[in-house]
Amino acid sequence: MAKKVMVIEDDKDIRDTIVYILEEQEYEVISSGDSKILRNVNDHKPDLILMDNWLTEWKSDASGQQLSKELKTNPKTKHIPVIIISAVSNIKQIAEDGLADSYLKKPFDMDALVDMVKKFVS
Repeated sequence: MAKKVMVIEDDKDIRDTIVYILEEQEYEVISSGDSKILRNVNDHKPDLILMDNWLTEWKSDASGQQLSKELKTNPKTKHIPVIIISAVSNIKQIAEDGLADSYLKKPFDMDALVDMVKKFVS
């Protein structure tokens, strides 16, 4: 049974690239351009969540960092690894503050993406 990765990225080109790369590695990928998919995270049962930090639908109301913190402090979802993706220079601090398991800086290397996913779903 394939491991399931949830990808939340508002940039369609980046999202499509991530989905393509992960599907080539035989992961089952659930993707969305916004975080509404997190409302049903327990129904999807992902093995990993890759989430952009700046999701445009939230404007300044929420971020990947805040959503990660909500996931990691919820007893029903805290076991799901979360990787925050962003181009900001302080991505390490953002991931730490959001209690994320790791981070990936944009632009990212495809091999680095695959290695990161393997690390958390193996």
